[in-house]
Amino acid sequence: MTHAAPLDAILFDADGTLIDTYEIILASMRYSINEVLGKNCSDAELMHGVGTPLIDQMVHFCDGNREEAERIIQVYRDHNDIVHDASISAFPDTAAALARLKAAGIKMGVVTSKRHAMAARGLEMSGIAGYFPVLIGHDDWPEHKPAPGPVLHGCQLLGTAPARTLYVGDSPYDIQAGNAADCSTAAALWGMFSEDELAAQHPTYRAHSLTQLLDQLGIG
Repeated sequence: MTHAAPLDAILFDADGTLIDTYEIILASMRYSINEVLGKNCSDAELMHGVGTPLIDQMVHFCDGNREEAERIIQVYRDHNDIVHDASISAFPDTAAALARLKAAGIKMGVVTSKRHAMAARGLEMSGIAGYFPVLIGHDDWPEHKPAPGPVLHGCQLLGTAPARTLYVGDSPYDIQAGNAADCSTAAALWGMFSEDELAAQHPTYRAHSLTQLLDQLGIG
C-alpha cells in the first residue's frame, strides 16, 4: 500500500500500540466485572470494548445502569492503580522505532481513550514520554473514538494536515477514528485485536510490528 501524500506526522494510540498493557487491563476487567459485579464473562467479552471510553464499556456490563457503571469504574481504576506500575512496559521495538521517526523529522503525538494522567504515567514509566509533545486523553476532548474529533485535535496541536498524518492503533475504533478524520491509518497487529477485526475497517497499512510499519513507510 502507498501513502497518498508525504507524511509529516504520526499519531499513536497508547495501550496495545506503544505500551503492552493487555494483561494489566484484563486483570482489572476480570476483577471489576467478574468478581465484583458478579458476571461470568470470557476474556474476549471483557476485552471487546477496549479502545472506547471506559464509561461506555462499563455501562454495557452494567446493563445500561450508568450509576452502577460509575461505581464499577472506580473499582476498576483502584485495581488498575495497584497492578499498573509493576507490569507496564513498551513493546520491545517501540523505543528504537520512535528514535527512527524522530531522526526522520516526523512529528509525533498520542491520542488515547485513557485518562490523560494515567496515559502520561504509562508513557513515562515505559521510557518513551519524551517523544510526544502532544498527548490527548479521554478527559482532554469532549468526543471520543471512534469519532474523529480527538485525532483531528491531535493534528491541530501538531500543526499538520490530516491528509499528511498517520494514525496508528490496535483496535477497530482507532482505525474508524483515523479514517473518519481523513488521516491514513495503520493497524497495529501486535496489539489486542485480531487481523480480521482490523482489516474489516480498511486501514491503509497493516503491520506486525512498529519496525515493519516504518519499513513499509520507507522511514529511516
